[in-house]
Amino acid sequence: MILIAIWTFIMLGAMTIGGFFMFRKFLRRMPKGDGYSELDWQDYYIEKALPLWNQDARELLNELVSPVPELFRDVAKERIAGRISKIALDEGVKTIELDQIMKGYIIATPKKDHKFMKKKLKQLEIDYTPYLELFELADDEKQKFSIFEQTEKVSGRPS
Repeated sequence: MILIAIWTFIMLGAMTIGGFFMFRKFLRRMPKGDGYSELDWQDYYIEKALPLWNQDARELLNELVSPVPELFRDVAKERIAGRISKIALDEGVKTIELDQIMKGYIIATPKKDHKFMKKKLKQLEIDYTPYLELFELADDEKQKFSIFEQTEKVSGRPS
């Protein structure tokens, strides 16, 4: 009987955790005022900027997301790639370079993960000091906003 009770609590805990992440994904798929969801915009920008991504940029992105647990790595990579793609398109660059990657990587990474992000950048010997002001614009779990709302501040264009 005790074994059944323990198994019940384990299953309820697993279902609660899974339900939490599924609900978050569901909320990100909900259309906003313009009729498109956060994930729709993310996919749009990635698709539109696909020709701008060269092999070096893809390899750097893969290296930057390597500390993310494998279960969440693809989601993190898509989120960061969507942000980088939007910045590259807004700036009108011909190819995605380190500047756009750094801007998108910092903005799309949650503030709680900045310590790990800075550690990875130091490990790769990438100087992030020119981008220190962007750390304040980064995704914050407490202030829910779309990562695509910060374009003017990131690219230096007036609002």
